[in-house]
Amino acid sequence: MPARVTRTAIVLAAGAVIAAVALYFAAQGVRRLTAPSPPAPGCSANIGGPYPLGFDQAGIAATIAAIADRRHLPERAVTIAYAAALQESDLEDLAYGDRDSVGVFQQRPSQGWGTTAQIEDPVYATNRFFQALVQIPRYDKIPVAKAAQAVQHSADGSAYGQYAYLGGQLADDFSGRQPHQVTCWYTPAATAKPDLTGVSAAMHAAFGPQLRATATRHTLQVKPGSGEAWTVASWLVAHAQQYQLRQVRYASYVWKAANGSMGWQRNTASTTVNNLVAS
Repeated sequence: MPARVTRTAIVLAAGAVIAAVALYFAAQGVRRLTAPSPPAPGCSANIGGPYPLGFDQAGIAATIAAIADRRHLPERAVTIAYAAALQESDLEDLAYGDRDSVGVFQQRPSQGWGTTAQIEDPVYATNRFFQALVQIPRYDKIPVAKAAQAVQHSADGSAYGQYAYLGGQLADDFSGRQPHQVTCWYTPAATAKPDLTGVSAAMHAAFGPQLRATATRHTLQVKPGSGEAWTVASWLVAHAQQYQLRQVRYASYVWKAANGSMGWQRNTASTTVNNLVAS
């Protein structure tokens, strides 16, 4: 009798172990199936909380700030441009619009803004917007909506006013007055290499040839002026997916594409205080 009980106990114990092992592997499988997916690619700025932006929107916002920097315009000019762009296209480079309007500012070829192809280039369109803006007397003192309307000649110029606050907050971030507030995230392809030639050319088109940048085999080293460093850093992050950049470092901060949804992080290993490095 005791031997029979012992054998039974052994069988039951073995069954319990097998069941436990099966449950463990089942749980691991469920864990793998239910593990959170990485967030969809995107960007955000900080306006007292995260403000979501698509990569295209962030890229255009960064381009507007870059061209204002190149033209030595005040941050107020960036605010006005953002208010106009948010109202006209939601910061998108549209290939359509009312009548022959196209582009981020919905400029019209028939009104002398340029050809359709030119206006659909955000660098060209922004330069044309600022060329018109600086002709407005006291543009940086009058209300945002009034300044934007003086450039745009819209049917309802008051509509720009609803974006004055948001435009100002975004201008703080993209112009760098509030540093490390623009972030983006995506999952880089394992075999993809950063297009340093492409990003360098695009950056110079926006900021101008005075911006010094040196591309090595794996990194792009930029030496911006102290006032524009975070403008450049935000531009690089906003264009990271387009040019397959995985990392941007400046001063004591680092941005990484893979965990960009968590924002810029303190980089305790940084030894390059004045250089901006993208890779």
